[in-house]
Amino acid sequence: MIKLRSISALIIAGASLTALAQVAAAQAPTTPMATSTVYRATTTKVNDLIHTKLDVRFDYKKRYMYGKEWVTLKPHQYPTDSLRLDAKGMDIKTVAVVKAGKNVPLKYKYEDSLQLNIKLDKTYLNNENYTLYIDYTSKPNELKVKGSAAINDAKGLYFINPDGTEKDKPTQIWTQGESESSSCWFPTIDKPNQKTTDEISMTVLSKYVTLSNGKLVSQKANADGTRTDTWRMDLPHSPYLFMMAVGDFKIYHDKWKDKPVDYYLEPKYAPYAKEIFGMTPEIIDFYSKTLGVDYPWNKYAQIVVRDYVSGAMENTTATLHGEYVQGTPRELADAYYNDGRSTIAHELFHQWFGDYVTCESWSNLTVNESFADFSETLWAEHKYGQDEGDAHSYTDMINYMAQPENAKKDLVRFYYNDKEDMFDAVTYQKGGTILNMLRNYLGRDAFYKGLNIYLKTNALKNGEAQQLRLALEEASGKDLNWFFNQWYYGAGHPVMNISYKWDAANKTETVYFKQSQAGQTFTLPLAIDIYQGGKKVRHNYWVRNAADSVTYQLVGKPELVNVDGDKKTLWAKTDTKTLDELVFQYFNAPLFVDRLEAITASLAKQTDKGAQKVLIAGLNDKYYGLQIKVLNGLDLTKDDIRNTAVPVIAKLAQTDPNNLVRAAAINALGKLKASGNMGIFKAAMASPSLAVQGAALKAIGLLNPTDALPLAKGLEKGSEGALTTTIIGIYFDNGNSAEWPYIREKFKTLPIQNKFPLLRKMGAYLGRIDNPAYVQEGVTILKEIGIQFKSQGAGPFMVNMLNTVKADRVKLNDNASAAFIDNAVKEIGN
Repeated sequence: MIKLRSISALIIAGASLTALAQVAAAQAPTTPMATSTVYRATTTKVNDLIHTKLDVRFDYKKRYMYGKEWVTLKPHQYPTDSLRLDAKGMDIKTVAVVKAGKNVPLKYKYEDSLQLNIKLDKTYLNNENYTLYIDYTSKPNELKVKGSAAINDAKGLYFINPDGTEKDKPTQIWTQGESESSSCWFPTIDKPNQKTTDEISMTVLSKYVTLSNGKLVSQKANADGTRTDTWRMDLPHSPYLFMMAVGDFKIYHDKWKDKPVDYYLEPKYAPYAKEIFGMTPEIIDFYSKTLGVDYPWNKYAQIVVRDYVSGAMENTTATLHGEYVQGTPRELADAYYNDGRSTIAHELFHQWFGDYVTCESWSNLTVNESFADFSETLWAEHKYGQDEGDAHSYTDMINYMAQPENAKKDLVRFYYNDKEDMFDAVTYQKGGTILNMLRNYLGRDAFYKGLNIYLKTNALKNGEAQQLRLALEEASGKDLNWFFNQWYYGAGHPVMNISYKWDAANKTETVYFKQSQAGQTFTLPLAIDIYQGGKKVRHNYWVRNAADSVTYQLVGKPELVNVDGDKKTLWAKTDTKTLDELVFQYFNAPLFVDRLEAITASLAKQTDKGAQKVLIAGLNDKYYGLQIKVLNGLDLTKDDIRNTAVPVIAKLAQTDPNNLVRAAAINALGKLKASGNMGIFKAAMASPSLAVQGAALKAIGLLNPTDALPLAKGLEKGSEGALTTTIIGIYFDNGNSAEWPYIREKFKTLPIQNKFPLLRKMGAYLGRIDNPAYVQEGVTILKEIGIQFKSQGAGPFMVNMLNTVKADRVKLNDNASAAFIDNAVKEIGN
């Protein structure tokens, strides 16, 4: 599972599209602290699932699913005459045991419409299988269930536009099982430590395509215009990984070796399937070779659906994605690693870590999600270079530390309020960073050998962090208890101050370490690189105490002492290097974080000549993310910086091969409001890049707002992606009621992460336009966003903004809209 960052944080920050793209597929939202005193034990196995057979059909009008189930089980160890199945919000018509081909009714209690407590026909031993038949109706839209910050709804089964009343939205059905929502659409033991094979038959209108786990083994045309598709999964997997999808999808057939690799997309995006998902076979091959375990299933499919309740979900053999991974060729031309590609890599790695070996309980979710998060860094550095991988891992660390409460949570947690609390930045970002740190400590060969041992030892079963430790110890020969105790079973991270002292008389350099975090003192193996006389010498040192130091005898004062030379340590670091040392670091230390630290320090002291040297060099840094950081941070109001930087920026705006860099350069020039740059902006309007074209339109608007509005109108037809976002922004800034029909039509098509930066502008726009009906349409949009993402922190922000709109409408004597807003605020609050 992959998720969005805290919605309120994105709105409040007014994050740029680029910044949002970098975190939208990775950053977990704020979740409550684990204050429960109840120990969350791994679920006891009384009965084991063996095989699950489903026969389902759908009632679009009622939003019901009519199901028949044959579920085969056996006692796990001890004899039993009873069975408990999770079954949420269903109508249960029949519960029977199958004997000699006949259904023999059984007694049962349906407790709180959540669990079936079934009395079996006899006491079964652990070498005896039995099969139950259950006839039921799933009613997901009538089910009252709690979502989470990770998954904003938990009803399991979703009917999208079932009546076909929403223009330009397809009719679809899809499921979402994690964490325990599969039991909303079929009775099961809905726990991750259960595994079962399955067979799912779906009867659907013949015009629709279906997808499920495993292989499509039969398709039967029915006399009533329907078709029954049967999918079979021959290897066991956990119930939360079951999936179904139904709709008008076009299938692009690809392959890895002899295994089908298929991409299911709406007809609009089907022509671009290869551009969207075409890297998949290459990623499968890379992960297979890296892990020493070939992709373990009989197929891999990816499907994109509407209105998905999270980011994506790694259902076994059939990953389900939200809309943001897809795009037209123009949109994809501006899509770099963090714009959906990292999601594709993340979900694919789950097919090994999460599906092939599954966490035994949600307390050990780290063996699923930390690995999938880490895999994003793994693929980034392999495909796009070391800088991309390092930038991804560094962003993970920063996003984890952005929420102070995360420092109080263990990675492996046995106490929490709700299982959904586990889907947070500790499990994802911190866990992924820890794995990257562990790989660096052990060395890649030993680390991947350990993962191979873990996967093969626990194949098609369940795993936990201790089994991972044992596998890595077997591979490396090293004791790792110290590492797992502090990083997996302890909370927080080092808060480290690093200082230096050069003793000229004795020619010694001393490095001082001071940990100031609450709680445990961390043991840290560190590489310390000393640069002197044009050479770099690496020293290794273990920090073991809250206050620690190490001294080196040198021939002279070093140009730089670079602690954590590989830049993999997870810590909040205050490093007291001088600006001159950081300038040296930019030009001599090779890694992304080395250069980032120097650029960050230089942006804070732009009048310094050394800092200016770094920033000018940074405009042409080899990593586009650092180029953009410099472009966004340069103070071009200072003559000496502007005179040197503008020629470089102008060249970037016209010729840089990265579209996002070109757009950032145009944005930087646009802020100058210099008429001499108008030629650059007008030329950029012809760019095929939506980001470049949008930046040029915005820059023209800053120079001459009266020109921007008609230009925007001329670009409405066929606008998409970043250009649509820019047009809407210009209309919010300079438009009136005449622009609302375009805004209304296009705003709903934007990916959710593109909407967030526009919400403040939208509030101001609704406060001033002259058409109350349009105001109320806009308020409805804002209300729906507030409700949809309430669990992720959007509610209070949206309420405050709507109240500001109300105040503006009152000033315009629009009392009808004011009353409408009052009702919207109440709905968000309920």
